[in-house]
Amino acid sequence: MPDDGPSKPFMRRRSTADEPSPPSVFLDAPNMPWETTKFPGIRMKMLLNDPASGMCTKLMRLEPGAGVRLHEHTAVEQTWVIEGRFLDEEGECGPGQFVWRPAGNTHVAWAGPEGATILGVFLKPNVFADGRRFFSQDRGGGA
Repeated sequence: MPDDGPSKPFMRRRSTADEPSPPSVFLDAPNMPWETTKFPGIRMKMLLNDPASGMCTKLMRLEPGAGVRLHEHTAVEQTWVIEGRFLDEEGECGPGQFVWRPAGNTHVAWAGPEGATILGVFLKPNVFADGRRFFSQDRGGGA
């Protein structure tokens, strides 16, 4: 077996430090339950939530027309549309399309009439104009 091939996590060492390599985290996302959020018509599966940095990755399902109220991105946000359409005042993404927003971008986003399933990657929690908390903050992330 080549040196860079599969091995047991406890046997692998980091290349940049003299310590064990942290293990990968595998999730069975299709079989994870959809969780309700405080945002009407939006359910999610939290795939990664790092309370120390505020970074999180979420699979979100939006019912037709469901929206995310006015908010500002405090760091880069990345969104890949899996199904349906995801829109804001600046444009829209359909299946397989991708949009990223820079820190400081302020917008309202919503699902098209067919709804949407999206993968969102957030480096830090958003700030909502109405004081609502970000999706991950109730779970210990991004305080």
